[in-house]
Amino acid sequence: MKKNKVLLSVVAVFSLIAIALTGCSKKAEGFVGVILPDAASSARWETADRGFLQAAFDNAGVKVDIQNANGDKAAFATIADQMLSAGAKVLIMVNLDSDSAKAVQDKAAKQGVKTIDYDRLTLNGSASYYVSFDNEAVGKLQGEGIKGCLDAAGKTKASIVYLNGSPTDNNATLFKKGYDSVLRPLIDAGNYTLVDDQSVPDWDNAKGGQIFEQQLAKAKGKLDAVVSANEGLGLAAVAVLKKNKLNGKVCVSGQDATVDGLRAILTGDLSNTVYKAIKAEAEGAATLAIALLKGEDASTATGSVNNGSIDVPSVLLVPVAITKANVKDVIADGFQKKEDVCKGIEDLCTANGI
Repeated sequence: MKKNKVLLSVVAVFSLIAIALTGCSKKAEGFVGVILPDAASSARWETADRGFLQAAFDNAGVKVDIQNANGDKAAFATIADQMLSAGAKVLIMVNLDSDSAKAVQDKAAKQGVKTIDYDRLTLNGSASYYVSFDNEAVGKLQGEGIKGCLDAAGKTKASIVYLNGSPTDNNATLFKKGYDSVLRPLIDAGNYTLVDDQSVPDWDNAKGGQIFEQQLAKAKGKLDAVVSANEGLGLAAVAVLKKNKLNGKVCVSGQDATVDGLRAILTGDLSNTVYKAIKAEAEGAATLAIALLKGEDASTATGSVNNGSIDVPSVLLVPVAITKANVKDVIADGFQKKEDVCKGIEDLCTANGI
């Protein structure tokens, strides 16, 4: 029942956003620039966010230019400069770090251009709005999934490692705060041993794999769980576990509900992940951008998050925990296609109600 309530919450928010989008009657002038962070840390930016954002603006009849900085802060700044020079009236950005994004926001503000933080909050920035998920709640779901996996295996004593996201990403800080809030009491009580706790620069999956190899060696090859901040890092850890014939024997968390991540859930290589309704997130950002183009306030921004300098009006969506038992819900929601997730593992899909 709790899961259904969470899913209904996501649907309700999505419905409100859809109504706001279709209800834009006053013509919006100018165009919106969108800067995505990379294509390597997670498949979501190109396979999900780009398409959903494009569709949201197309449906509203608003011009949008979507570009990807490919993990390069200099390229991020150059893209922003080009968009400002071309006459962008609003910038939506997923920052690579707060300092470089703040510089862009400051420059935009001097030119009268509003900015929206998308998915990642820019600390001490000047964004007009922030659209994301409750990222501490994401981390709590990851931690609860790891505990559930260990409980199911009958492991009241466990050796675990933290494979955290980028230290320059505020979301990674919030994810860790969330999963640590679940696991820390068990660590402090001596039930779980935290063998190692490391962050992965720039969410680099290759570096994540290298760091995890070191963590596994530190654990002398005896590890019960990897608390990894997203599926990119989780699957990098799984690749190392496979080399050591340990995959499926170690609980590994994820986030993003990518095709590869969901397949790994079904095969047992990942124990749990977190689904975020990115379509609702993209449409939420589009709604706010259109409001800014029209010089209006947005009624959808009902929350508020302090970025260290100001309280930023916010839209915060609800994340959903995913295990084998409800992978089917991600597919039913239209986020991933059954044929992509189930190719070659049709028997596992059938066994799990897909």
